[in-house]
Amino acid sequence: MREVLAQAAFQLFLERGFERTTVDDIVARAGVGRRSFFRYFPSKEDAVFPDHERCLAEMTEFLAAADDGDPVGAVSDAARIVLRMYAADPEFSVQRYRLTREVPGLRTYELSVVRRYEQTLAGHLRSRFGADGDGALRAEVIAASVVAAHNNGLRLWLRSGGEGDPEAAVDHALALVRDVWGRPAVAPAVSGAAAPALSLEVPGDGEGEVVVMVARKGAPMWRVVQQIEAAVGEN
Repeated sequence: MREVLAQAAFQLFLERGFERTTVDDIVARAGVGRRSFFRYFPSKEDAVFPDHERCLAEMTEFLAAADDGDPVGAVSDAARIVLRMYAADPEFSVQRYRLTREVPGLRTYELSVVRRYEQTLAGHLRSRFGADGDGALRAEVIAASVVAAHNNGLRLWLRSGGEGDPEAAVDHALALVRDVWGRPAVAPAVSGAAAPALSLEVPGDGEGEVVVMVARKGAPMWRVVQQIEAAVGEN
């Protein structure tokens, strides 16, 4: 019944437009009563996205069973569950994408759905990185990055009319996220490049202090030298 109602609703949205279609129109097309519609969908908007609740539940179950050793890889793989849902029915997915672009209310609804996916990914990451401080921040940033990368690749495929392999663009985008965030966290960076130098006492060597600095791979050499000079000058 859920699928019948969703199909009837979407056919009417394409024929008449979303705003001109009422719930009464939908149930008349499906041959059921209003009560049946609201048993499955709280609103017209929900009928445009009938598969997201199931997909969200599948994502939650997947993450609950994920290996703790690679949390960034786990949330990246979880995002692919959404991609497979879209790819399973390219025609419907492309039509829905076009309809959503035309109706501001659907766009707002879609954003709320995307946010729920992001919160699910962030919740999993917080359980691995910690729920406070930098752990929580890292979880939120990585979750947002995964969602942005997934959506970038997915929308390229949708804008093409569903041509080609949707996984190629999404895999490429998610690989960038894993390249940046898949490594263990290091000391905080200054201006995204080098961490502050640390001045440590080395007992018994007779030479005073040793300056130790951690720099992110690829940091410009001028930034590294600048931080060392600052530390040496201060001490």
